[in-house]
Amino acid sequence: MWGLKKILDFYINSSLHVALAVVSLSILSFLEFHIELDKDLLLFIFLGSITGYNFVKYAGIARLHHASLARNLKLLQIFSFFCFLAFVYFAFQQELKTILVSGILGVFTLLYAIPPGKNKQNLRNIGGVKIFIIAMVWAGVTVILPVIDQAGFYKVSITFFQRFFFVIAITLPFEIRDLKFDSGDLNTIPQQTGIANTKRIGYILLALMLAFEFLKPGASIINFIALSMTLLISAFFIKAAEVDQHKYYSAFWVEGIPVFWLFCWLVVKILF
Repeated sequence: MWGLKKILDFYINSSLHVALAVVSLSILSFLEFHIELDKDLLLFIFLGSITGYNFVKYAGIARLHHASLARNLKLLQIFSFFCFLAFVYFAFQQELKTILVSGILGVFTLLYAIPPGKNKQNLRNIGGVKIFIIAMVWAGVTVILPVIDQAGFYKVSITFFQRFFFVIAITLPFEIRDLKFDSGDLNTIPQQTGIANTKRIGYILLALMLAFEFLKPGASIINFIALSMTLLISAFFIKAAEVDQHKYYSAFWVEGIPVFWLFCWLVVKILF
């Protein structure tokens, strides 16, 4: 049991779980827009997610405590380094437009962790901004990159905003969890509105996602059913979110909702 817990902790801490969530949303974009899966792009997104998330999480720790890094942190750094090398390889397999869009999104990721110039404040520490930066980058990676130049602007825009709302909604349990850790200067949604109103905001965002689905041309029953099931499970996790939550509640279960969404889509596709 102890060994399984160590494996699960490494799986989460190494950002493998979050990368799988990002790739799941990317695959959903391919499926929704009837585009053939691009395995090189999916690997590029998967490895880029690991590299980006681990850089944000561990770069500062490594810089401040390099001489006394814990064994697990060293292992995570080695793992991240090899993921970065593989990410660079798959970057060379991408078209220039993909690299340019990825570069723009990558700048936001860097500024999220590193203050520009002599400024001591990164994007994460600017009050009220953090959750919107995360949502924008996720929506850009999982919608724009898979369908770039291959789908109409109108439907892509609707899907982009759906993902934007979705990421904000499922990030709310994380922000509720972090209430006891976050500085008051961050002005997170729970800090500004309270837990009850934060949950209501989550429900509204999920409802907007469903409403936007009806605006899409040629809406698919498969997409609608899979989306509806995902919104229900998302609403459940938002409702049950508390400040004192199990360590895996957000980090594993909530983070895994995009994987559940893809699973629902594939099951509904088989049934219909």
